[in-house]
Amino acid sequence: MTYAMSESLQMGIYGLLVADPELDSLVAGAVYDAVPGNAPDLFVALGPEQARGRDDASGQGSVHDLRISVVTSRDGFLAAKGVAARVSDLLVGGGVALTRGRLVSMRFLRARARRDEGEGTRRIDLWFRARLDDQAA
Repeated sequence: MTYAMSESLQMGIYGLLVADPELDSLVAGAVYDAVPGNAPDLFVALGPEQARGRDDASGQGSVHDLRISVVTSRDGFLAAKGVAARVSDLLVGGGVALTRGRLVSMRFLRARARRDEGEGTRRIDLWFRARLDDQAA
């Protein structure tokens, strides 16, 4: 098992999201690894990740379950759902470029849309599963 590709995966996902003109038009560049205190009223945030080893006879690999969140303080879920759909299309579309390893597959697992009454926001959490092979090992 190796966790060595996690940084590459995060950089690849972040790079894909910030470089997409359609997503940029929806969130005006508001894609974050660390959400600032003065975040806009609609943004995308990279979230937690769980990784498991998936070695086989061909080499080391790993499976990463990761969360991408779309958060808004706007009324309703409509704008957030449009952003979530674009994020999902981008990630499942296979365009994640890695600096280490190879992306074998990226699958959508689940989503949860909910209100956070304490923060006065609406949030859609999208979970994806990435299967990686470490070609550098």
